[in-house]
Amino acid sequence: MTGSVEQGISQTHGNTHILHFLVRLPQAMETVWPALTTPEGLASWFTAADVLEPRLGGAVTLRDIGSGSITAWDVERVAEYTVEAGGRLRFHLERDGDEGSVLRFTHEFQGEEESEPRWRARFERLIGVLEEVSPR
Repeated sequence: MTGSVEQGISQTHGNTHILHFLVRLPQAMETVWPALTTPEGLASWFTAADVLEPRLGGAVTLRDIGSGSITAWDVERVAEYTVEAGGRLRFHLERDGDEGSVLRFTHEFQGEEESEPRWRARFERLIGVLEEVSPR
């Protein structure tokens, strides 16, 4: 089984945009978690994390996106980064069967900087990176 980006939903409320994605991954949550929560993992598919203090309230700086703090942190389940110019990025992992996982992603932001196709491409890169780390 390979990973898949199943949903991309975009909503707009005033000048606030919200993107939702559902990404199915054949890897266990324990394998996916570092790709979402470590500087090396994020750099492999998304962007460099110049600062990342892995705890609730910890500092985070995502290169080319902005600096802010970790506004939700539940180890191996939820990581949420809220950055000045980039908005709120929430990664929520759930088990999917015996060995797989589901990533529920939400990006809430102002302006027009992000797009559904851009995130879809990022998640396709994530799937590729995870397949290299943990081939099926």
